[in-house]
Parts: sequence; structure tokens; C-alpha cells
Amino acid sequence: MAWYDETCFYHIYPLGLCGAPAVNSYGEPVHRLKKLIPWVDHIREIGCGGLYIGPLFESVGHGYETTDYRKLDSRLGTNEDLKDLVAYCHQKGIRVILDGVFNHTGRDFFAFKDIRTYRENSRYRDWYRGVNFWGNNSFGDGFSYETWGGYDLLAKLNLQNPEVRDYLLDSVRFWIREFDIDGLRLDAADVLDFDFMRSLRSVTEECKPDFWLMGEVIHGDYSRWVNERTLHSVTNYHLHKALYSAHNDHNYFEIAHTVKRQMDMGLGRDVRLYSFVDNHDVERIFTKLSDKRHYLPVHILLYTLPGIPSIYYGSEFGIEGRKEWGSDASLRPELDLAALQAGDNPCLRLITRLGAIHQQEPALWYGEYRELKLTTGQYAFARGDRIITVNNENAAVRLDVPGSGDYIGALSGRRIHSDGGILHIELEPAGGEIWIPADGGQQYEENFDFGAGWNDSAQIQAAPRVSDETPHRAASGTPYEEMTIEELQAEILAKLASNGPVTDRMKKEVAENVYRDSLLNWVKSFR
Repeated sequence: MAWYDETCFYHIYPLGLCGAPAVNSYGEPVHRLKKLIPWVDHIREIGCGGLYIGPLFESVGHGYETTDYRKLDSRLGTNEDLKDLVAYCHQKGIRVILDGVFNHTGRDFFAFKDIRTYRENSRYRDWYRGVNFWGNNSFGDGFSYETWGGYDLLAKLNLQNPEVRDYLLDSVRFWIREFDIDGLRLDAADVLDFDFMRSLRSVTEECKPDFWLMGEVIHGDYSRWVNERTLHSVTNYHLHKALYSAHNDHNYFEIAHTVKRQMDMGLGRDVRLYSFVDNHDVERIFTKLSDKRHYLPVHILLYTLPGIPSIYYGSEFGIEGRKEWGSDASLRPELDLAALQAGDNPCLRLITRLGAIHQQEPALWYGEYRELKLTTGQYAFARGDRIITVNNENAAVRLDVPGSGDYIGALSGRRIHSDGGILHIELEPAGGEIWIPADGGQQYEENFDFGAGWNDSAQIQAAPRVSDETPHRAASGTPYEEMTIEELQAEILAKLASNGPVTDRMKKEVAENVYRDSLLNWVKSFR
């Protein structure tokens, strides 16, 4: 198997973490990327072997409106700073994957600027989709073009144009040669041209045989993107939603059903999807959970269910982050690592412990998944001969699951013994455990002090609950969460219209999206 199948990832949004200005002045480079060097040591200490970082290349604002594919964003520093960062990560045994933004560019990209200047006479007019000199856009250029999400700031590239494909593939070769990166996360992979992804797979395998390609896909049949010719993995948004809502709703059937459906498709057994509980586009897990104590069982599941687990920077400290007025700024904050590390943080202690367990237990990478017990409040499953148990109820419970011999809890150090082929397992409220056979494999410390007060509501539930917050609302005052799918589609079309002309293709994309979570994320993304 490959290195990425055995790795926990750490996800950094660098423009936010490093405190870069929201708008790029394209001035002299400021070496903010150097701020990440101490974070690399922290990443290693919590058991992560991979860093997903991006976007990194020159852009006008949030990073996904690329201006120059071969130059580090001047708000972060120079190409030498990126070389140094990747080299330091490799020195610490950490692989590095970058954001690859190939679906669209910003308006300051050289090809788009040429179209603005020379219009019909531009040699780059076919570099973009749907360029129409009889139309217009919200910037008043006197022509229209296809965009991502209805944002005129994000002009959609024509990936069927050989010149465009060659330019982007040469940029990837440059990244591998100059920075020695180990993989890419493809932004907006769910709308990328499949022929382009197949070409990208071929090029990257030629440059570096173990290069990893992971795509951002929110909904749909993930197996369309994950196969031997296109991508190795995609973002598992289905599991992301199930992990938090199953705890808020006290319904473990949602998680178990999601896992079973994906396993039946060969996703999880033969292919490991990229698992996460939060990222730069969605609210922090500590914000989403109604009962903050569920941070523990949620993360036990993140690290033990089939998949490649990922932690978003800062969430290992239990920080909050919610979308405000449609802005993602609070999801992408500047953070002071030394200040976060001061004191005793039970969330950090949990993530560090889970990271160590994941490193030491190959069964959590390759072990066969078997469901052992399932109720709305309790869930038990095996990965090989390891047993995982979680409880979302506000009361201690006893769970009887099949098993023989002695087991030790990798989190608590507690020992249990089977009785007639049955393990009688006591679970704390909002608790969980990873049970390791005591007669072989890694031995875990007995009476490990995970930290008194984990179930202390004063310590763990100090942050406001999501339900206490004002929900996102439409102009009519109706919360988005209370809208039907048809109402959400209409709201998205109205917001698209406020940004510029709504094309038939845009209408088609909205009409074909009947996935509630995807529509909610889409409608909340508008500024």
C-alpha cells in the first residue's frame, strides 16, 4: 500500500493562519510563510505525517482566484520560502500536498487580462469557457464568460483546450521539480474535466510514482472520480455530515449507513477517502456540536473508521468558528501556536493520543471493517482484531459485543476480559474507546490519565452551542435550514443573478443539485 493510506493529515489555510491581508497589493514579498516552521514540529507531535496546505500561489484575495501559478503569493513570501518549508517538512518525516486550482483563474491572470485588453483579437479568447462578446459581467467588461459558483471573480478555464492543459500540467511539473511536493488536492474536482484529470494522473506518476491526487467532491457517486486513471481519493463530505449530525441527533444509524454504503461501493475497503470533521469551508466541529463532549466520540470515529483522517488547523485545540454574514473569515483565523499550547487542553490531549494510536495500529489502516453493535445511542465495530465502541447518550451504558480474551483500552488503559465469547464494556456518557488485544501488538499504559474533567460541562461545554446562534437567513427572514430543496435552489439563483447574468448552464447546475447539504453550503457561501 502507499504512504497516504497510512497517514493522518493536517490541513492549513496559510493566508489565514499567517495573518495575510485580505487583498493582495502585489507589493514586495512579506515572508509570512516562515511562521509555519514551528507548526511543522507541532504537526509531528500530534501524530500527523502529512500536511495539506493551500492555496499558496499568487492571487488577488482568498487564494482561489489565481494570478500566477508559478509564484508563491507575495503576501506569504517567495518561492524560496516554500522550498524551505517543504524541505523542513520532509526532514521531519511529513509529506506535503498543495492546492491545485485548475477549474478557474482570477481576473488578474495573464490570459484573462489579455482578453480584457484585446477582446475578440486576443489569442487567449479560447482559454476560457463561454466567452461571449455580446454579453457583459458585473465588472462591466463588455463580455461574459462561464464562472465557478456564479462568481465573476472566478473565470472558468477551458480544460479541453490543449494549450490550457499543457500550461497547467507544466505548472505541476514545475511544482514537483522546484518544491518536491508529494501530492495535490484538486479544488472543485467535482466540476473538473475528466480528460484533464486523467492527463494529470499520468504526468504526476511519471514525475513521482507515489504522488497522491485527492479531489474536492461534495456530493455524488465518489467512485466516478476515484479509480486507477483519475484520482486516488476524494473528500468524504458524506461522512463529514454524518459524523456531527449523528451525534447532534443521537442517531448512529446515519454513520453506520454511510459507511456501509461506501464499503459496498469499494470505497473504504479498496480505496480510502479523505475523512474530516471540519475544514476551511465549513464551520468548526466544536461549533457544530450541540453537546461539546461529543468531540471525543466524533474524533474516535474519525481516526478509526475506514479512511484517511485529517485535522484542520486549530481544531485540535477545540477552537470555535462559524460562518458570519456569509463570510469564511472566522473559519480561517490567524493563530498564535505558543498561546494555544499554553496550559492543559483536553482536546489537544485527545488528538495527540489518537494520533499516536493511529501510527501504532496498522489495523486502523488496513483492518477489515465489521459492524458489531448498532443502536441510536451506541455503535461498535471492528477493524481487524481491534474493537471500537462509542456512546452518544448522556448516561453511562454497558455494551455487550462479541470478543474473546483480554483487551486493553488504548485511551484509558482499562482492561476487560471476555465472558463466554462476550465482552461487557462500560462506556461513560458521551464516551468511547479503542480496544486492543492485550496478548499482542502495541502495549498501552494502564491508568493513562487522559485528563480529569473531560465530562465536566463547565470545562467542555463553555463555548456557545450552534443552536443558540442566529441561523443563516434569506432576505425574507426564513432560515436556510428550514427551506425546502426547491426554495434553496431559488435562493441560489437569486444570489447568482445579483452577481451577474445567469446562464443556462448555471441554471442546469442548480437544478441538478438536489443534495440538501450541498445546497446549504452553496447558499451560505455567497458574500
